[in-house]
Amino acid sequence: MAASLEDDFEFNNQDYYSLLNVRKEATTEELKASYRRLCMLYHPDKHRDLELKRQAEQLFNQVHQAYEVLSDAHSRAIYDIFGKKGLEVEGWEVVERKRTPAEIREEYERLQREREERRLQQRTNPKGTISVGVDATDLFDRYEEDFEEMPGGGFPHIEINKMHISQSIEAPLTNSDTAVLSGSLSTHNGNGGGNINMTIRRVMSAKGWGEVEFGAGDILGPLIGFKVFRNLTPRCFLTAQCGLQFSPRGLRPTCSLMTARHLDQNTMGYLQWRWGPNSAMTTSLVRDTKSSHFTLALQLGVPHSYLMMSYQYKFQDEDQTKVKGSVKTGWFGTVVEYGAERKISRHSVLSATVSMGVPQGVTLKIKLARASQTYLFPIHLTDQLLPSAVFYATAGPLLVYMVVHRLIIIPYTQAQKEQELELQRKSSATDIAKKKQEAESAVLLMQESVRRIIEAEESKMGLIILNAWYGKFVSDTSQKQEKAKVIDVTVPLQCLVKDSKLILTEASKAGLPGFYDPCVGEEKSLKLLYQFRGVMHQVISADTDPLRIPKQSHRIESES
Repeated sequence: MAASLEDDFEFNNQDYYSLLNVRKEATTEELKASYRRLCMLYHPDKHRDLELKRQAEQLFNQVHQAYEVLSDAHSRAIYDIFGKKGLEVEGWEVVERKRTPAEIREEYERLQREREERRLQQRTNPKGTISVGVDATDLFDRYEEDFEEMPGGGFPHIEINKMHISQSIEAPLTNSDTAVLSGSLSTHNGNGGGNINMTIRRVMSAKGWGEVEFGAGDILGPLIGFKVFRNLTPRCFLTAQCGLQFSPRGLRPTCSLMTARHLDQNTMGYLQWRWGPNSAMTTSLVRDTKSSHFTLALQLGVPHSYLMMSYQYKFQDEDQTKVKGSVKTGWFGTVVEYGAERKISRHSVLSATVSMGVPQGVTLKIKLARASQTYLFPIHLTDQLLPSAVFYATAGPLLVYMVVHRLIIIPYTQAQKEQELELQRKSSATDIAKKKQEAESAVLLMQESVRRIIEAEESKMGLIILNAWYGKFVSDTSQKQEKAKVIDVTVPLQCLVKDSKLILTEASKAGLPGFYDPCVGEEKSLKLLYQFRGVMHQVISADTDPLRIPKQSHRIESES
């Protein structure tokens, strides 16, 4: 829940730690020292000019509000977990001030649930799958001679021989009850059917839930089923399911039981037993880490028994690329699969898998997952293991993806990012203008303090900030663009110099006094040119990286 709340934060949600330029672990003494220094800088009584006095009063109030929140252990714990919005939730006045952060989190979530319950009726979670089976065996397995008397005899015959469509939606009834309506339609070689199901799920406690399912279809007939999930221990859970199918051949009862246990932080062990038309006992081991996913499964049953092993490697790149391979052997034969998966946009994932085996032949499976919708395209190429089919099934998707990625996906994603960035800029234009005005006011209020600091530092050959810029630095050939995305922060940084030192904490610099964000949504950095003991220094620091100057490594070596 916390993550979703953070996504809803308003742009002008002030970072109190950045405003006071203190660490998130800052002690009470550190908070007091920073607060007193900023109070001396912004106190309204220090300024006679009415406009400066008004601006100082606004900035002074912001600093005072930040100090009030961070100096109080109770409100600081709320702010650390949920930010400024957490302090605005109704009902905090009844929370005991001696509660721990964990207890505060639990209370906050309870208050949020009460607010969310009013909007619960408007939420659904639609999910869908569309699968289109293609028979392309005529591409690789056909007669060498063309029959001219047959219409289209010179072209391979490709047909869609099966299709499956399923869809489901959720309808929350109460905070613990949910109704799920689902249905599906299938057709294969001209024969098809469909079914519809209604499921009622109830969360009985934090340890378990149960559901009852009712269904009807034109093939197997009505059904009723029950399913229960239960956490037995913090490392082990159990799922039990039973059902009764009313088919034209009579009642067909089914039952299944699965237990799972965490063997370590990344490894799960599963044991499943099924009784019914396809009775089987399955045991599997699944290990999932940041860089890989491994599965080993063994099934003994009627009519199928098999041994399966799969491995997936996860690249640590922006597109979340994965390569995978698996082998499965049993009474039905042997199947080997390999493929790749990649994220092509914010909500879309594309994957291609080549499946080859005896006696299944060669099949290319294309899968596109778009948000909660899944599109499957299994293309059956041959009934035999033909090297040409394996080659084209492997090379074909790679070439098509490279072309489509270069000509369509990259331009589309770039245009989408630019559009989102432009919308973000427009929506925050008012806030940016306000922040800019506050920053300019702060710089005016700093002038006298900066003059005294520079005089003190010059007298002892201390730290003098010669030039400082904050924003996104572009090439020298785009001077106009550079001016629009970089601001001068020499005065604000000199004002933070104390005892010939400048220390910036690990937070966005946009929240510092005298700063604002000149390029919303883009990566920013801080560039400083400073003098210490008469020697020139230069440093470039990322926006959220901590910075401490002076340092020997920042020296600019003079040319001989």
